[in-house]
Amino acid sequence: MNIIRLERAGPLNGSVQIQGSKNSSLSLMAASCLCDHPVTLSGIPDIYDIRVICDIADDIGMATTRHPNGDITLDPGSIHSAAIDKEKASSYRASYYFIGALLAKFGKVDIGFPGGDNFVSRPIDQHVKGLKAMGATFTFHEDHYTVEAKRLTGADIYFDTITSGATINCMLAAVLADGRTVLRGAAKDPEVVDTAIMLNEFGAKITGAGTDTIRIEGVNSLRGGQHTVIPDRLIAGAFLMSAGIAGGSVTVTDVIPDHLGSCIAKLTEIGLHFDVQEQSITASSTGKLKATRVRTAMYPGFATDLQQPLTALLTGALGKSIITEKVYPKRFQHVAQLRRMGADIEVRGNSAFIRGGLPLTGSWVHASDIRAGTCLLLAGLAAEGTTCITGIEHIERGYEDAITAFRSLGVTIALEQVDAAHAEEKLRIGRAGL
Repeated sequence: MNIIRLERAGPLNGSVQIQGSKNSSLSLMAASCLCDHPVTLSGIPDIYDIRVICDIADDIGMATTRHPNGDITLDPGSIHSAAIDKEKASSYRASYYFIGALLAKFGKVDIGFPGGDNFVSRPIDQHVKGLKAMGATFTFHEDHYTVEAKRLTGADIYFDTITSGATINCMLAAVLADGRTVLRGAAKDPEVVDTAIMLNEFGAKITGAGTDTIRIEGVNSLRGGQHTVIPDRLIAGAFLMSAGIAGGSVTVTDVIPDHLGSCIAKLTEIGLHFDVQEQSITASSTGKLKATRVRTAMYPGFATDLQQPLTALLTGALGKSIITEKVYPKRFQHVAQLRRMGADIEVRGNSAFIRGGLPLTGSWVHASDIRAGTCLLLAGLAAEGTTCITGIEHIERGYEDAITAFRSLGVTIALEQVDAAHAEEKLRIGRAGL
């Protein structure tokens, strides 16, 4: 099995070019199914989830081509099926976008339940509610579900909770539906806006994306074309935090600073300093950090996907910090791993109480999801000795090349192959010591 091995880093110095947004890419590629002509997407990262989508696309007849410059072309004109392989659909969370993208054209979609990072079951009830309002029916089976609609019609949809996934899914379904659809209580995430921009470029009629009310006038068809995905604000935020953990100066390039407003504000409060330019952000720190309190929220609040890396950062902040998880209250699998490294963190309810300033020690730790993996990478920058991370397949689901990116900042880090039994024994010993 593969692990990541890294050593404590001195002050960091360098820049990282930020890849295209994973979350936006997942919706853009599925949205391409709505078109009648080829779609070329620029900036799509070469990561595991994207390769799964390409496999699904090939299965249903949408040929995909990765060009030498990194662009991906998808040809939806030859789609012949809306039956999505159950195992492939269940290997990542956003597979449900294929429902909104294929239902209007085929009238029936068979798909496995969403997988990927599981923060104690992330429900799809708002997807179901919205699509039912447009005329869809759902039949749930043991390992998959079927969505059918002889005809999708526009509807007023009031979401009970803010959800990016359901907002995008219902927006996709509404593009080719009859009449007007209004999404109220919609998510404002940049990924929602990016998807709407692309669809409008191709002939959709969507207004209000980026506000809590989105209006979609159904059209008969979309033509296809070219679009560039937005940069990954979550990866950018994590690299900015690395400057706080190890000290020094880190620049992230090819970013949209407005997407990181709440992150920059919180990190400034903690003690980092920023130079914000049009398409780059430089974070610098002496390593002296202040304790803080933070509550995660939907955009434009502090992102839940940055909560885990922030936890690693706050282990180095003198005093008591409190992180309250308002989006996914059970999203604290990383805490046990940080404790193996010497962190003093107690979870009560949906809050983590962090007594910062204690030294971390390198250990064998396991990444349970993408952002937990990011958290452990950052913690390893501050830990005395060597940190070995297993479960790196989760990191590879989100990062195109984390090893090279951290090396460019001066981190001693490597991908190594070890015996699986040896790694499990190391992890077992660590668990016994908790």
